Amino acid sequence: MSSGKLQVIPLGGLGEFGMNCLALRWQDDIIVIDAGLMFPETELLGVDIVVPDISYLVENRQHVRAIILTHGHEDHIGGLPWILSELNVPVYGTEFTLAFVEGKLEEHKLLDASELIEITPRQKFHLGAFTIEPIRVTHSLVDCVALAIETPVGVVVHTGDFKIDLSPPDGKAFDLHGFAEYGKRGVLLLLQDSTNVDRAGYTPSEWAVRPRLDEIFSRTKQKLFFSCFSSSIYRVRIALELAQAHHRKVAVVGRSMVESSEIAQDLGYLTVPNGLLIHPGQIRDHAASEVLVLISGTQGEPMSALSRAAVDNHKHAHIDRGDTVVLSSRVIPGNEKSIYRVIDHLCRREANVIYDDGESGLIHVSGHGSQEEMRLLINLLRPKFFVPIHGDYRHLQKHVQLAKSIGVVQQALLLEDGDILEVDADSATKAGKVTAGRVCIDAGSTTDVVEDLVIRDRKHLSEDGIVLAIITINKRTGKVERAPEVVTRGFVAGEIALSDQAREMVNRTLEQSSAEEKADYGVMKEKIRLDLKRYIQKNTSRRPMIMPIILEI
Repeated sequence: MSSGKLQVIPLGGLGEFGMNCLALRWQDDIIVIDAGLMFPETELLGVDIVVPDISYLVENRQHVRAIILTHGHEDHIGGLPWILSELNVPVYGTEFTLAFVEGKLEEHKLLDASELIEITPRQKFHLGAFTIEPIRVTHSLVDCVALAIETPVGVVVHTGDFKIDLSPPDGKAFDLHGFAEYGKRGVLLLLQDSTNVDRAGYTPSEWAVRPRLDEIFSRTKQKLFFSCFSSSIYRVRIALELAQAHHRKVAVVGRSMVESSEIAQDLGYLTVPNGLLIHPGQIRDHAASEVLVLISGTQGEPMSALSRAAVDNHKHAHIDRGDTVVLSSRVIPGNEKSIYRVIDHLCRREANVIYDDGESGLIHVSGHGSQEEMRLLINLLRPKFFVPIHGDYRHLQKHVQLAKSIGVVQQALLLEDGDILEVDADSATKAGKVTAGRVCIDAGSTTDVVEDLVIRDRKHLSEDGIVLAIITINKRTGKVERAPEVVTRGFVAGEIALSDQAREMVNRTLEQSSAEEKADYGVMKEKIRLDLKRYIQKNTSRRPMIMPIILEI
């Protein structure tokens, strides 16, 4: 690497939503910002999560000083178990973020071997050549920070996920003064969240949902089911306050909702009055008009509490005719089918489902800043160089255009995963690429990697099915003992006759093979596979997976 230049290397999150991970390198010191996951697209069959390819970090493991987390959302911390199993380095994060991380690492039996170090806004710490100051930002989650990183060539500011909320429910406002101080000193490079670059204006405060939710609470005469992201502690807090104001007892249902609310209570972000909470098993003991059920599953996850309640398959949460269900969250792209399927089930139960903002107010606000907040922060920091982070290519491109239009940025650059940006006090240029991409993981183990070949096989099977040719050969004589069998699964053979003809074709292949070939099962399997492949393709124009199986007797 160039000895006098800072390298900025995104390993995930630029070109997709999720999987956020970025490395900063100065000579022999590397720090990593965030370690997120992404949920798979539908074509990644049988894959549970997707994490960034960290080959670059593993190759340079002796230089990696730490992973610093901006906040506790899955797209920023979800890849930690996988990364720490490959690369055991200290992890820095705020108190609430580390509480989430502890649970995640404990689940994967990595907690005892991990070093977790708490950071506090406005308290600097040092890692190699870097001095890092966390700056408080507001988001849909509590205890979130941006990072101001002093490097030998200048200050780099990484916003993390943010919106500018000056009156959040916990009273810990966005630290405009902290950013302004760095703006006065001079910022070399700004890395800014691009998520809401399509939205004009400002993102409303978390308090903006309260009037509409208050109206829903006052109008609801039966049970009220309230679902939001379990990490949306502000939203949970507002729901609890409204429940108390409207004399409703609260039952918390769903593992993620229970865990998040317990962590928030332990750390003082939720204050629950005595007698407000009831056990889910006590729901039936109270009048329907006196119950609020906080329930997880707002994205229609198949085994979530809300999905099971929607089909009347939950032990405690029973949704009856006339009950109200509020989905206080945005539809994450890709989850539309599962969410609307749950809504359909709720409608069949004749529940009143509120999942969109009505004319009378908002039931959900975004945790990401809109265009005016992006402009405000750019004007406040006045960076020399600008790079958009977190978003699809179109978001990054639009964000570059927005930054250029303000007129304070000397150069705005669009990076993608794996690009190396070399920066010094006077220039910022792309200088090659490192290995980057995605690693597909099966749930149940942090190390069950699903290779591309496996995904291709699964796709192949899902589209064209499988054909098994079963041949029984006498081990002593080398003779075929019985007629070959052709079994199909997920493959429309068209007619029974096709299977009969395929069987005859396998017979012919066997008859035309020498005793020497028959003795070599590898050769025989390949001959049968190729002949069957040609035959099926010619007769059906399909390409199923063909597996000859030779049984010895």
